[in-house]
Amino acid sequence: MASTVYQHVATSVTERTGHAQATRSGVWVGIFAITMSFAAFTSALMVRQGSGDWQHIMLPPIIYLNTAALLLSSVTLERARRRAARGSTPQFRDALPWVAATLALGLIFVAGQYLVWRQLAGRGLYLATNSNSSFFYVFTVMHVLHLLGGIAVLTYLIAKIASRKGTPRWSLFEGAAIYWHFMGILWFYLLVVIATRL
Repeated sequence: MASTVYQHVATSVTERTGHAQATRSGVWVGIFAITMSFAAFTSALMVRQGSGDWQHIMLPPIIYLNTAALLLSSVTLERARRRAARGSTPQFRDALPWVAATLALGLIFVAGQYLVWRQLAGRGLYLATNSNSSFFYVFTVMHVLHLLGGIAVLTYLIAKIASRKGTPRWSLFEGAAIYWHFMGILWFYLLVVIATRL
């Protein structure tokens, strides 16, 4: 009987560890693929910029407020992760307000980016207006699309924690945090490229 219990516990621990490793690997593979995509876009930008017909874009000031919202969302999610990790088992309920704050800040960022696109369109700058605007829209729209994936996971986490019908896996919570922090770092990189090159 004792050996059966031990075997069941060992199998359960192995399955959890395997799931955590699979989740972590999946997140890092996704991050690598996204990094390679934006590296290719940046390379194309450098090549196109060498053509000589380059006109810089005046960025709407709201883009910096959007950046502040996204960077602050990384702080709130890290706070959520630390609150959840305080006990011997994940304390997701304690983290819920911070995860919700992260989601709200992420949605503010997306709404702010939409306002940036509207302001540029109001100046007559669309995707196909010139090379600068094309790269701007490609960089920012692709980033928002990837961020929406993170928003979907945060929404799922909040629903799972609030439902009281079970808790999310810790590996999913950690994977979401890694991905979200990466989105913040990626945006900071893109903002530097956009501000200096476009």
